Amino acid sequence: MKKIAFSLFYLFVCLPWQARAALTIEITQGLDGAVPVAVVPFGAGAGSYAPPEDVSAIIAADLARSGRFAPVPVQNLIGRPVEISQVRFQDWRTLGVENLVIGKVEPFGSGQYRVQFRLFDVYRGRQITGYSLPAPAAGLRYIAHRISDIIYEALTGEPGAFATRIAYVISENVKGKKTYQLQLADSDGYNPRTLLSSVQPLMSPAWSPDGAKLAYVSFEKRRAGVFMQDIASGKREELSAFAGINGAPSWSPDGRSLAVTLSRDGNPEIYSMRLDDRSLKRLTNGPAIDTEPVWSPDGRSIVFTSDRGGSPQLYRMPAQGGRAERITFEGSYNASADFSPDGKTLAMVHGENGKYRIATQDLQSGLLRVLSDGSLDESPSFAPNGSMIIYATEANRRGVLAAVSSDGRFRQRFSLQQGNVREPVWSPFEKHD
Repeated sequence: MKKIAFSLFYLFVCLPWQARAALTIEITQGLDGAVPVAVVPFGAGAGSYAPPEDVSAIIAADLARSGRFAPVPVQNLIGRPVEISQVRFQDWRTLGVENLVIGKVEPFGSGQYRVQFRLFDVYRGRQITGYSLPAPAAGLRYIAHRISDIIYEALTGEPGAFATRIAYVISENVKGKKTYQLQLADSDGYNPRTLLSSVQPLMSPAWSPDGAKLAYVSFEKRRAGVFMQDIASGKREELSAFAGINGAPSWSPDGRSLAVTLSRDGNPEIYSMRLDDRSLKRLTNGPAIDTEPVWSPDGRSIVFTSDRGGSPQLYRMPAQGGRAERITFEGSYNASADFSPDGKTLAMVHGENGKYRIATQDLQSGLLRVLSDGSLDESPSFAPNGSMIIYATEANRRGVLAAVSSDGRFRQRFSLQQGNVREPVWSPFEKHD
């Protein structure tokens, strides 16, 4: 949940792109019926050194954590083909795999590699797709994720989301002082980088639609403020610094506005802010606490959390303001909404009988489905292809991240060796030329 705090804190320290330990992923609930696939270790050019990343292992791990595929363990593979002429489809059929991936990683100029792969339909004995992709040594993990996306889409008809990122907040005690870091990492938890470090809370990160910026809340000036930061350059600016609450930023789909919660007029209300001139428009007006706005993917409406009915529930109103309708009725608590990419489903924190879990609600039928099994789950965020939802939870008295498939059948957990992880948000798709 995007929380709004009222304490006073201290001076901030910026440590952009400081590397930390990667998040470790553990699959906690498998998926029956996952499709068997063989990802053969990629070959290397004659006399060349081993590349700095095991591309085929990254691809196999990606496919496994999608929940849709079950890669065959390397020790159980019946061959190590690198070229199509070395593939004997009948042998792979006896192993029971439906699809086969082969490839090679060869040096290509100074510090460069060329990654080639082929995806086969084993039972039909034909190639489904294949590409040759250049990559610098430091970009091999990214290219591996791109290949996973290509394979996933070829086999499911849906875009993959492996070559995307997640943002999240880490808190930990360092020499007796609590510190907070706003971090970015690949979707599998690798390549973590610190975008911002602070001795006071950071919260509510939100990706811009183009994935180039993050909006978030910081308390560095002894009060809450909404900031916007360019990820590549580190340049940041404060957007909202009114007296009282400045919280819960959410980008409009066109990237031109933010919806925010402000109490500048005395009561927490929803406002929209144009980013070109910082002009504000008040969208709600009443005695209730209105917060956590989120824009629909088509930009026509905003869903937000309000206690106007006596308990926190979700309401929907036109994006320009107007009459709000209540859309959640099951349970005593529903908050922290996030739209699925197609705009048909909401993820939320659903509270009932003292437990707070991640649920989804179909906006047409109103059907609510509880997906997680924790007691204090929060901050759900859809993957850009809608297949998974990442959220924050607790394990062994520590804050960790978890992900669940949108149908609730597959679960995994991300954890650090130390510190607490909170407030995850999944990036939009990367734009490729």
